[in-house]
Amino acid sequence: MSKTKTQLEKFKDAALELECDDDEQSFKERLGNLVRQKPKPEK
Repeated sequence: MSKTKTQLEKFKDAALELECDDDEQSFKERLGNLVRQKPKPEK
């Protein structure tokens, strides 16, 4: 019988897969790779 993972276990697995760490600079760099700001419209 296979055990289904809890939400916490799924979150931990995802964090490990994404190589998360506590370094704020590293977080900002990775976030910058995922999220791009839309350019401000010229007036």
